[in-house]
Parts: sequence; C-alpha cells; structure tokens
Amino acid sequence: MSLNNKPKKRKGFSLIEVLVAMALTTVALMGLIQLFLLGIAQNNRSDKMTNATFLAQQQIEQLRTFTADELNTLTSTLIDDPINTNQDIMVDFRRITQVQISGFSWEIRVLVFAGAQTGVTAEELIADPDNYRVRTDVSTIISR
Repeated sequence: MSLNNKPKKRKGFSLIEVLVAMALTTVALMGLIQLFLLGIAQNNRSDKMTNATFLAQQQIEQLRTFTADELNTLTSTLIDDPINTNQDIMVDFRRITQVQISGFSWEIRVLVFAGAQTGVTAEELIADPDNYRVRTDVSTIISR
C-alpha cells in the first residue's frame, strides 16, 4: 500500500466561479437587450419621420398640378388634413398647408404633426411648430 498524500485535482468549476460567470453573462445580455430596444425605438421614430416627409412631398406635388386660379383661392385659407395612414380609427398625422402669393409665384409651406395634435388650432401649430414637435416642415415655391 502506498500512501499518497497529494490532494486530488478536482475537475470542474466551483460555485463561486459559476455565479461570477452568470453575473457577467447577465450584465452583457442586459446591455444587448437595451441596445436592441433603443434600435427598435429609433426605427419607429425614423418610420414616422419618413411617413411625415412623404405626406408633405405628396401635398406639394399635388399643389404643383393646380392652376394659378386654384392656387390663388388657397391663399385665403389653411388646408388642415387629419390623415389616417393605417385605416384604423386613430388619426396618425395632421398635415397643415399654407399657401402665400408672392408676385407671380406662390410660397408653399407644409407642416406635418403627430396625430395627437388634433386638439390644437392650426394657427397655434404654425406659430410655434417646434413647441408642438413638428415631424417635418417643408417649403417650396411654385411659379407660373
């Protein structure tokens, strides 16, 4: 019989090592989840901005087809369109168009706001668009 007083080498990990590894993995996963959620929020914001810009450009393209007489009739009023893009009962955007005559041309300004701005008058929105978080503000000139 031989006496071997050497301690046996244990294979595997201790409980503390496993807990530390789990904690580090959890911290890393939480950071990845936060980045994922921020990416989703940013994509949602970009989608709203893209839709608002498209709606403004669409209005300008429609106004370009108007005759001089039709454009002159629009100079006295604001065009205020509630827009429902996904066919539910909620208003998604509010598009306000302002037409001003300037000699032989017309200055067009189209502002698109979130649908939540339905309780505010168009004049208030035009006077302070940044306060009401305008999604897009597009201006152009049409001449005849």
